[in-house]
Amino acid sequence: MEQYHIPVLLEEVMEALSVRRGGVYVDATLGGCGHSMAILRRLAECGGGSLFAIDQDAEAISHAQTVLEEDETVREALREGKIAMRILKGNFADMGGLSEALKASGADGVLMDLGVSSHQLDTPERGFSFRGGAKLDMRMDPDGEGLTAAELIAQASERELFEIFRDYGEEKFARRIASAIAESKKTAPVDTTSRLSEIVCSAVPAFAKARGGRTVHPATRVFQALRIAVNRELEVLRKGLQAAFDLLRPGGRLAVISYHSLEERIVKHFIRGKLGKCICSPEMPFCVCGAKASVREIFRKPAVPSEKEVSANPRSRSAKLRVCEKLA
Repeated sequence: MEQYHIPVLLEEVMEALSVRRGGVYVDATLGGCGHSMAILRRLAECGGGSLFAIDQDAEAISHAQTVLEEDETVREALREGKIAMRILKGNFADMGGLSEALKASGADGVLMDLGVSSHQLDTPERGFSFRGGAKLDMRMDPDGEGLTAAELIAQASERELFEIFRDYGEEKFARRIASAIAESKKTAPVDTTSRLSEIVCSAVPAFAKARGGRTVHPATRVFQALRIAVNRELEVLRKGLQAAFDLLRPGGRLAVISYHSLEERIVKHFIRGKLGKCICSPEMPFCVCGAKASVREIFRKPAVPSEKEVSANPRSRSAKLRVCEKLA
């Protein structure tokens, strides 16, 4: 079977989650099922436990069901009732409400692997990649009711596009690109990946494209920004982090893999906000804020892929794993 997605930082994730017998775990981003399969195998080895896996993409869920059938160890452990798995369709921001059983039991570990799966990037009709000439979609849930990227571009003003590219893509030439798209919309819809890519490339100055032997495609940040906007990824991430924390039992661990600075910043601030550090003014003779730690960090610095992993899977190069443990 063709590889659907390569799980990133797999060994580090398994170490972070510290999967143990009888534990309840949540893979909040099922994706290619790589992390879920590793958790299930570990549960089978150590004597049992449960996994809840969440995804809003029906293709990912269908793929996961196929993978489960193909792995003899996991298939037999599931059949014999040694381990249990439930796949839930939905957004991880709502994980606390997707299953009454999960809400009642709580979790010993939650994994959130953010970003886009290799399969989504490599499937042209999903419209995530600037390669090819597919319709601009970019929705994580293509059956959902949200706007596609093409619809967002059609409805957004030049100012709104500029802000999307600036804030979500950290694109240096956001204003020029937004202006070029607004001008192009006057003559024809900007509704395919190839057309958007061409417009972006024409708007980025030649010196910027050539500087330092640039290897990153000029449209990379624009496509990232649109994907974030279409899926409300940063808003959903904030809600998902809190939902995951609320599900954790005392001693349970939250592991989050981020892929760009905007996600990383949100994850870092979320964890640090729960470390209980005093926020009183240095001029105060004693603490009055009552700050109390609700987590402890497992890794002092985020774990990153080894050179070997990046060589085998270049898409892992920007990944960062942060882990915290909920205190009693």
